[in-house]
Amino acid sequence: MSCGCKTSGDSSHSCGTKSANGCESVDTCGNSYKLSVFDWLSDINNPSQSQTDFVEVRFKNDHKFFYKNVNKLPLHIGSIVTVESSPGHDIGVVSLTGELVKIQMKKKYVTEDNPLKIYRLANQKDIEVWQEYRAKEESVKIQARKIAYALNLDMKISDVEYQGDGGKVTFYYTAENRVDFRQLIKEYASLFRTKIDMKQIGFRQEAAKIGGIGSCGRELCCSTWLTDFRSVNTNAARYQQLSINPQKLAGQCGKLKCCLNYELDSYLDALSDFPSSNSTIDSVKGKAFCIKIDVFKKRMWFAYVDHSMAWYDLDVQEVKKLLSQNKKGEKAPPLEELKTNDIPVKSVDLIQENNVDRFERRDRNSGKNQKRRPNNQNQNQPRGNRKPAENQNQTEKRNQPRREKQPTENAKPAQPQAKKFKKKTPPKRDENT
Repeated sequence: MSCGCKTSGDSSHSCGTKSANGCESVDTCGNSYKLSVFDWLSDINNPSQSQTDFVEVRFKNDHKFFYKNVNKLPLHIGSIVTVESSPGHDIGVVSLTGELVKIQMKKKYVTEDNPLKIYRLANQKDIEVWQEYRAKEESVKIQARKIAYALNLDMKISDVEYQGDGGKVTFYYTAENRVDFRQLIKEYASLFRTKIDMKQIGFRQEAAKIGGIGSCGRELCCSTWLTDFRSVNTNAARYQQLSINPQKLAGQCGKLKCCLNYELDSYLDALSDFPSSNSTIDSVKGKAFCIKIDVFKKRMWFAYVDHSMAWYDLDVQEVKKLLSQNKKGEKAPPLEELKTNDIPVKSVDLIQENNVDRFERRDRNSGKNQKRRPNNQNQNQPRGNRKPAENQNQTEKRNQPRREKQPTENAKPAQPQAKKFKKKTPPKRDENT
């Protein structure tokens, strides 16, 4: 039996559905970490005697809903249950119980009126049927894409989800415009012999279902932990002084990256101390406008209107003083006099990251062995018998045999003898051949 990890029924580990503790690996196995919830009230006794009968049940992908435990079943996180659906019944995994369910229902604006019910704990037959339909989903998705392509519909089938009893199949698709899929539903109904439900999703939801690796080298946030998708606009990139490059700012879904909102509040807090980027300084040499802002160094770059190629970086406090002078009717001094040059800080490589030879062993005694001694022969002799180096060289020259006289300056230098090569005689021809 399976607890429904990964795609709600594809994991191979066993799950005690009727045990007191439920599935032991439901929080760690597969891709269930996005839908799994940490119950931080599990070790705390409930002060109120009335406990809630609602539980949170998760299905494939990011599909979750709240059901009422009418029969007072002993449910725990990881228990596989058979729940009410339209039509028939569905199979899901309990993801949250206790008082935290009330908080989640308030957060998602779910009322307790006319709730859906939990029928029973799923038995072995229910789970086998559930896994059988889960195994069909990939082949059904490929067939559905072929039919949509044959009908020339501008849409993409992203995912397919079967109901637990096979009474309904939901096709998730993405499209930029409205799609008339009346003929498509007829083709699907005649081929798959079940109720067809078409559900349009956004491109961010599609990326969350498919998954992938982002430009940061990590798994996509939407497929791992991000559940609510906030709107992202180009102003977030402008506040962070990023270049408006669609190729760099767009994610796997083709929209602006969700991570542009992560540090936006910190940038807005830092920019609150800056003057407006549209502010101009009226100096003696003319007006200067702002070109660039460095949030971390708290600097602003200005350039003259007449000569915009030269940039002058000023501190934020200095810019405020100059703007206050302009409000009083006074002109600011030339920007060349106010420009401050940063002293470059020399970085020290403490762990020698840039040194290629940091992993090689160095012989400490190598320097001692490299010292040369001029006369090794005198070292072996006693001090009394040692001779100076000049006298010793003279005695060596006397003992050498006499050489031939060296040629004079006017004489021609001897030419090196040419090498004699043996002539290769060709083989004798036989006249009879």
